[in-house]
Amino acid sequence: MKKIILDQVSKKFRIGFTKNQTALARVASTLSGREPQKELWALKDVTLTVDSGTILGILGENGSGKSTLLRVIAGIYQADGGAIKTNGKIISLIGLNIGLQDRLTMKDNIHLCCSMFGLSRKTIRERFDEIVDYAELNEFTNTKLYQFSSGMLQRLAFSMAIHCNPEILLLDEIFEVGDEHFKKKSTETLKKLVGKGATILLVTHELWMIQKYCDKAIWMEEGKIKRHGNTEDVIPNYLQQKPVNAT
Repeated sequence: MKKIILDQVSKKFRIGFTKNQTALARVASTLSGREPQKELWALKDVTLTVDSGTILGILGENGSGKSTLLRVIAGIYQADGGAIKTNGKIISLIGLNIGLQDRLTMKDNIHLCCSMFGLSRKTIRERFDEIVDYAELNEFTNTKLYQFSSGMLQRLAFSMAIHCNPEILLLDEIFEVGDEHFKKKSTETLKKLVGKGATILLVTHELWMIQKYCDKAIWMEEGKIKRHGNTEDVIPNYLQQKPVNAT
């Protein structure tokens, strides 16, 4: 079953930039609050299908369109062209931005975020202990999130996501924080989800993780898919044509 279908999807942004102006023009621009703008195409005619039970790794340098692609699929951004079709419940963890409220306790955040992910109050109560245990945060139930470290927030966000029955899971740099123990546990959990038919899109700087856990990979460059195929084919080409420290 095709879980994600993109047909010539494009997304543009309007960004401010500096151009040669006379002193009078610069003053007028400042007073009016209007600055010169230009269009930046973050995605250009991206066509992609992702099957059920697939972990797709997304490679590319910063600014290549990786995160924009996930946001368009998640519905955070509206595409400016093309068509998007998804089949299944989408949960996105993009920079840990899943609605966490730092002035609320962990307990309150679990109830808030899991309800946003579609769980009933009864189901949240039933899974509450499992979420906390998986995140290894049993001692912090009534602690407000502004006191949490980045690693604690990452564990909490991931635990909530996997306990909310995702059919399509979008992960953007979610493994860039956290210790090796939790990374290992998380990746094993992802494999189990995929075994049940979930589809996962993973953006990460850790190429070893894509190589080890992803069936397929795409290499993005300047908003386009430069290469798409089996992971063992995409990664070597990416490394050959990019600097060693490219991400």
